[in-house]
Amino acid sequence: MNNMKQQIHRIFQHHILLVSGIWCFLLYFTGIWLLAVTDPVEVNYAETAKEMLLSGDWVSPRIYGNYWYDKPAFFYWQLLAAFKLFGIHDFSARIFPALTALTGVFVAYKFGCYLHDIKTGLVGAFILATSLEYWYLGHAIVTDMTLFVSTSVCLFFFYIYYEEDKPLYLYGAFVSAAIGVLTKGPVGFVLPGLIILIFLLWERKPSYFIRWHLWSGLLLCIILVLLWYVPMYNLHGTAFTETFLGTHNLLRATVPEHPQNNVIYYYAVVWIGGFFPWSLWALYEMIKSVKHKGLHLPRQSRERFLWVWLAVVFVFYQGMASKYLTYTFPMLMPSALLLAPYAIKRERVVRNTVILISLLFITGLFICIAPLTHRYSAEDQVPLLQSLTTEDTLILSYGMRYPASIVYYSGHRVERLETRETVETERPQEMTWKDTNVMPFRAIEDIPDNRDILIISDETGDAVKSGELPGKWKEVGRQGRFTFFKRIHT
Repeated sequence: MNNMKQQIHRIFQHHILLVSGIWCFLLYFTGIWLLAVTDPVEVNYAETAKEMLLSGDWVSPRIYGNYWYDKPAFFYWQLLAAFKLFGIHDFSARIFPALTALTGVFVAYKFGCYLHDIKTGLVGAFILATSLEYWYLGHAIVTDMTLFVSTSVCLFFFYIYYEEDKPLYLYGAFVSAAIGVLTKGPVGFVLPGLIILIFLLWERKPSYFIRWHLWSGLLLCIILVLLWYVPMYNLHGTAFTETFLGTHNLLRATVPEHPQNNVIYYYAVVWIGGFFPWSLWALYEMIKSVKHKGLHLPRQSRERFLWVWLAVVFVFYQGMASKYLTYTFPMLMPSALLLAPYAIKRERVVRNTVILISLLFITGLFICIAPLTHRYSAEDQVPLLQSLTTEDTLILSYGMRYPASIVYYSGHRVERLETRETVETERPQEMTWKDTNVMPFRAIEDIPDNRDILIISDETGDAVKSGELPGKWKEVGRQGRFTFFKRIHT
């Protein structure tokens, strides 16, 4: 009889896991083919991968025909693989962010099972999957989801090694850290490394730092990382190291790119919004715990590990000069796993919240998000542009942010039009934010007289209508956020 009950219980668990997997797949894949590649961030990754694919060079990231040292190659390899398998489409551009998000949900489930039990693991996975920022980044063409999963797997494997002394998991942790470094640079190793360091010091286990497996694992990580970094240095020399390590790492840490975000409460607000709706429940549980038990440090190793994880991510990025919405994204894994043991006591509330949020996300994608992506993309305007140009047409952008998505969807070269003085000041300069201005420029003074020219401006077209440009210009089309002008020859 007991064996039969156990078999029924296992079958029921398998059905629950199957249904949960199907639900998660639908939550992250439904409608992704409707989402256009948007300006100004997503298109940089998509265009870079597209140019790498067309050039046949899978080593050196490039954009607008120039080498581009913003990020390492791993995320571009994900996009390249999708483009190679499925073609260059909106759907293929979002396949790997969605697949990586599913992987992260599975990691949350397995981590929760390891720390507690299957039910807690499922609740932790549900909480993570239906958090606002996690769902958003599971649809976005950016590196953050890949870094999130590599960091989470690294820390999960390390914790198994810590509890069970199985070296294979430690090597797996270092491989995951290497993927993080190949995705976003040194932070892929430094962040989990700091978390592990502080946790071991708290646990009073300094002996771990002299274990042979740790140093051999570190060597493995370095070897894997150098498989890409050494060829890049050999190919590009100091141009690579100074731009990648200087502008895109050191500069971000020391000089704010968006000074208005550099406030002490920024990441607290980001966590509340990013972990919504579960952040409200988490805050309630924290307040209730303080009222009943007072402030106290966690006593169990598993709780210490998760709290160190959460706190280190918050403090690490709070200390950075540049602040972005997605930097503290890795906080969501420990947040979900810390809340799960409390949430499991109210299964009905969890179930109803998951169903409601899932329906809101999917409905919102069709009604709001898909149209918004087209609002901030040029996909719908490319047919009009194609009808206004020939192979010999010089295409310029003026009076607006550089329309990178036009380059991505049309395949045309678009030059940013500025005065000669502005061109000189806006060109890439080492260790300044202008180092990211890798688009082609043209001075107003160098507009040729004998070519067919199309100017792309914003939806008002006021910059062109102001008469600052030489010659006479006629509006020949208007669609979405773009107005198109051609020169009138008299």
